[in-house]
Amino acid sequence: MLEPDSDEAEALMKKLLLQSGVQDGATDPNSKVSWTTITPRPGFCLKTKKDNGEKVFINVCQADNVPQPKDITEEELLKLLESEDPFGFRVPMSIGEPHAEIDKSGQGCTAYDVVIHPAFFEKMKDNEVFRAFFLSVTLEGLEDKYSLTLSREWVILKNRKSVGRLQEQNVRTQSKPVIMEMGDQTSGPGKPLIQEMDSPKPLSQEELKARGQKPEFQIVQDPAEGHPEFLVAEISLPHVKMASTLSVDVGEDRIVLETRSNKYYLDIYLPYLLVQEDCLAQFNRKTRILTLTMPVQPEE
Repeated sequence: MLEPDSDEAEALMKKLLLQSGVQDGATDPNSKVSWTTITPRPGFCLKTKKDNGEKVFINVCQADNVPQPKDITEEELLKLLESEDPFGFRVPMSIGEPHAEIDKSGQGCTAYDVVIHPAFFEKMKDNEVFRAFFLSVTLEGLEDKYSLTLSREWVILKNRKSVGRLQEQNVRTQSKPVIMEMGDQTSGPGKPLIQEMDSPKPLSQEELKARGQKPEFQIVQDPAEGHPEFLVAEISLPHVKMASTLSVDVGEDRIVLETRSNKYYLDIYLPYLLVQEDCLAQFNRKTRILTLTMPVQPEE
């Protein structure tokens, strides 16, 4: 049985503000984004529980066609965490849909399959630092995707590599750009690369007040140099509780955000043309951050 990490290691993990290339293992393979089907191979199984006491098993699996992360040393990872600069490392992974199972005592439980590249699996399997890093990102990824609260008092099963039948998943053939969770928007890592531009028809002070205040936001490009493949917008909405209260329109070169309560309003133009049909939006109810991932049209 493996015990949770020390307080010092947990403190390091808390410095990580990274979504670490998490991919959706159940996205429609018929969309215009390029996808491939993977068949997970068992690795090891983590047991934890939800805040209501229900058992949860996380099958950490391997597949060759999941993107491989950059190879870094333990020292480089520790330095990265201590510097609070998450851009240098991410772990592409695919998180599958929950499947109901029966544990060894005959009680119902839920299992999730998380798939990573075999090279990183081997690296973190026998290395406490990489394993703590990976499991921290995995638990946060599951919580964000399925609105869960998972206990950090986990154990790795000794005699079982997986619980239940591993499910096939559809994953992107090209990993998503790094998406950060926003902390302090005024001094967070990453230099904003997009500046707000005036609307073609300026609004009066009364109109602006009626529509809501301008939220704090940051937009970065990936890659950081040259013509980007993606723009990633992070919009801080601390007074918004649910995504259903948001209205977001992404045009060819414009973002318009409104809220049902008229608490926030944002209207900005971008210096690049977007692939509108492939833009994605995700609202994190824990951090109250709306993340827009926007593919950019190729440079002519």
